[in-house]
Amino acid sequence: MKKPLLPALLPFLLWLTSLSALAAPDPALVRQLAADDNADKIAAIQQLTAAAEPGTARLLQAMADDSLFVAGDRLFIFDGEHGFDAVSGSAADLPEGADSVTVNNRLRGELSNALAALKLFDADRNARLNATRELQSNVGPELADVLGKARAQEQDAEIKLLLDLAYAQATLQDSDPAVRLAAVQTLADAPTPAIRSLLLPLTEASAESDDKVRAAAVDAIKHIERSLAWGDTLAGIFSGLSLGSILLLAALGLAITYGVMGIINMAHGELLMIGAYSAYAVQSLFRAWAPDYVDWYLPAAIPVAFFAAALVGVVMERTVIRWLYGRTLETLLATWGLSLILIQAARVLFGAQNVEVANPSWMSGGVELLPNLILPWNRVIIIGFALFVLFLVWVLMNKTRLGMFVRAVTQNRAMAGCVGVPTARIDTMAFALGAGIAGLGGVALSQISNVGPDMGQGYIVDSFMVVVVGGVGQLAGAVWAALGLGIFSKLLEGWAGAVIAKIMILVAIIVFIQKRPQGIFALKGRFADQ
Repeated sequence: MKKPLLPALLPFLLWLTSLSALAAPDPALVRQLAADDNADKIAAIQQLTAAAEPGTARLLQAMADDSLFVAGDRLFIFDGEHGFDAVSGSAADLPEGADSVTVNNRLRGELSNALAALKLFDADRNARLNATRELQSNVGPELADVLGKARAQEQDAEIKLLLDLAYAQATLQDSDPAVRLAAVQTLADAPTPAIRSLLLPLTEASAESDDKVRAAAVDAIKHIERSLAWGDTLAGIFSGLSLGSILLLAALGLAITYGVMGIINMAHGELLMIGAYSAYAVQSLFRAWAPDYVDWYLPAAIPVAFFAAALVGVVMERTVIRWLYGRTLETLLATWGLSLILIQAARVLFGAQNVEVANPSWMSGGVELLPNLILPWNRVIIIGFALFVLFLVWVLMNKTRLGMFVRAVTQNRAMAGCVGVPTARIDTMAFALGAGIAGLGGVALSQISNVGPDMGQGYIVDSFMVVVVGGVGQLAGAVWAALGLGIFSKLLEGWAGAVIAKIMILVAIIVFIQKRPQGIFALKGRFADQ
C-alpha cells in the first residue's frame, strides 16, 4: 500500500522553508536601516554586507536608489510600480504615508562599498573584476570577512590578486600583529601613492606597537617610493616626447623656410592655429552632416589642415615676405604684424573664446604600464603621427626633385640659380610646405590642448630654439633638438617648476650657441662655409 504523498514530502518542505528563512536578511538589521542615527544605519549596512545573504544586494541597492520606504516597523521596496516587503522580498502594497529612508553622502559611500563587496560573489567574471577594482581605493575593516570569503572561493588569478590587496587594506588594523605584518608585506607589492599614504602612519610607534610591523612598513614605503620615482621619471620622459613631437612638427616647417630663405617668420605659430581651427571646422561639418561618422573627422582634417595652412603660407610669401628677402629686421616686424592679423581673423571667424575639439573614441583612454604611469592613446598616436610626418618630409627632401632643389637653394642660392633652379618658385613651394607641416602640428596640438586664437604664441619661441639648436635647414638636428628640448623641459618642470625650468633651458641654449653657433649639425656647402 502506497503512503500518502503529502506526509512524505512534509519534512522536505519544512527543510526548504528553514533554508529560505535562513537566507533572508536579518529583520532586525533591516529595520535598523531606517534608524534616526546614521551610525546605526552604517552598522546595519556593514553587518548585512558581512552576512552576504541573497536578498541583501537588492535591499541595499534600493536604499542607494532612494527606493526604500519605512512604515511603522516595516520596510518596503518600491520600484515605481510595485511594492515588496524588504525582508522577505514578497509582493506587498506600499502603505499610505510611508516615508523614504534618508540617505546622505556618507551613507552613499558606505552603500557603494557594500554593493561592490556583494558583487564579489557574482557569477559573471567582469562583474567580480569591476567590483574588486572599485574596492581598491576605499576598504575598511568591516569588509574583511566578506573579502576573506571571496578570496577563499575565487579561482581567477587576476581577481584573486586584487582581492589580496583589498583584504590586506582591510586587515591593516587587525588585532593580531601577524595579520598586520602579512597585510603590510602584501601591500608592498602595490606601488601607488594611496598605498604609501595608507602605510605611512604604521611607521610611527604611536600608531603601530609591534616592532616587526613598523619595520616592514618602513621597508614597504621605501620600495613603493623607488617604484613611484621610476614611474614619475618615465611619465616625464613620455610627456616630454609628446611635447617634443608637437615642437618637431612646428619646427620642421620653420627649419625649411628659415634654411631656404633666412626668414624669421614670427607668424609661424599662427599657422599651427590655422591647422587646429581646420580640425575644429571639419569636426563641426561631421557633426552636422555625418554624425554617425564623427569619430573619423580627424583623418579627414589632416589634408584640410595641411592645404589650408599651405594656402595661407603662399599668400603670406607672395604678398609680403617676397619683397623683404635679405632684410631680417623688416621681415621680423612684418611677420609679427601678420601674426596679429591672423589672430584677429580667428577671433572674428570663431570668436575670442576657446573652441572644443574632442578626441575621437579610438583616441580615448590609455595603456597602464605602472600604477602611476598611464600612457594616453591621444599622445601615443601624436608621437606616431609626428614620426610619420618626419618620414614623409625626409623622403621629400632626399628622394625627390623638389627636395634636391630645396637643399641646393639652402646651401648656395646664387649657384643654384646659376644652374637653372627656379629659386623664386622654390621659395614659394618651400614656404607652402613649411606652412602645411605647421598646420599638421596644429591638428596634433588640438588633441591635447585648448584651441583658441592665441594658441600659437606659446610655441613660436620654442620652435625657433629647436631650429637654432638643431642647425639651420637640418632635419636630423630639428629632431634631436625638439625631442631633447621637450624631454628636458618636462623633467626639469617636475624638479624645479615650470618657470625655473624655462629659465634653465634658455641659459643652457645660450651657452650651447656660444660654444657651437652652427647648431648640432652644421650646414654643409660652399656658401655655408663662407
